[in-house]
Amino acid sequence: MKNFFTKNGIILLTVITVLAVALCIVSAASRGTGFVHNALGVIASPFRAAGGAVTGWVSSISEHFESVESLQLENDELRKQVAELERQLRQAQEDSEENRRLRTLLNLRQQRQDFVFESAKIVAQSSSNWASTLTLNKGTSAQVAVGDCVVNEEGFLVGVITDAGLNWSTVTTILDTSSQLGSKVFRTGETTVAQGDLSLMNSGFLKLSYLADESSAINGDLVVTSGLGGFYPSDLVIGSVDAIYTDDNGLTKYAVLQPKVSLADLTQVFVIVDFQVID
Repeated sequence: MKNFFTKNGIILLTVITVLAVALCIVSAASRGTGFVHNALGVIASPFRAAGGAVTGWVSSISEHFESVESLQLENDELRKQVAELERQLRQAQEDSEENRRLRTLLNLRQQRQDFVFESAKIVAQSSSNWASTLTLNKGTSAQVAVGDCVVNEEGFLVGVITDAGLNWSTVTTILDTSSQLGSKVFRTGETTVAQGDLSLMNSGFLKLSYLADESSAINGDLVVTSGLGGFYPSDLVIGSVDAIYTDDNGLTKYAVLQPKVSLADLTQVFVIVDFQVID
């Protein structure tokens, strides 16, 4: 087929040209249009068709890109709206949670009218194999002082303020190995010491030391601060007895204590900046 067009291309071109001229003559005779004008029209017709096709294609491509650009702008706007709605939802959830905490705290305030609370946000948490601390956004300018007890909205003990600046303070939590608090078994009144323990803190427990050999404490017993000496408020809930063991000397017992507060879930706490000593 290729050889056919190669050998007969001139003949075909001549035939096409003759036909074009013939069409021009027929068109001129039938409509009275000039021969040259018709010839040029016939010759230009394929080019006009091709030009129209190209123009249509370019227009279609342009409309396509305009449509894509419009969709991208619309998507960007929708993403912004979704991000704003998500922000509002997070804020609403935070406000709802804070309101819940404050309502719970209101009940605590009604129960413990001897306490003066200062609300504080946790801005940092730090933990290691032997230490567990929190950094708060309140300090001495808000009457927060070293030795103040820190609780959650339910009154469960979180820890004690061990350092304070003008607008910040550090809480040593009840799990910290340096933590020691006079405590008592609420059901029996037996006085003990709740303290952080190196072997227990990574599991989220602390130790209840100096239980007497004849202690009647049992699993599930509630343990609270004793308030002895008036240094810390009394009856702050520390945790509950998880298990009871006998010391190596066989003379005393100790208990593993599970805190009532979940340190990992805390975002806001309440510092007891003042309290009345109740004998």
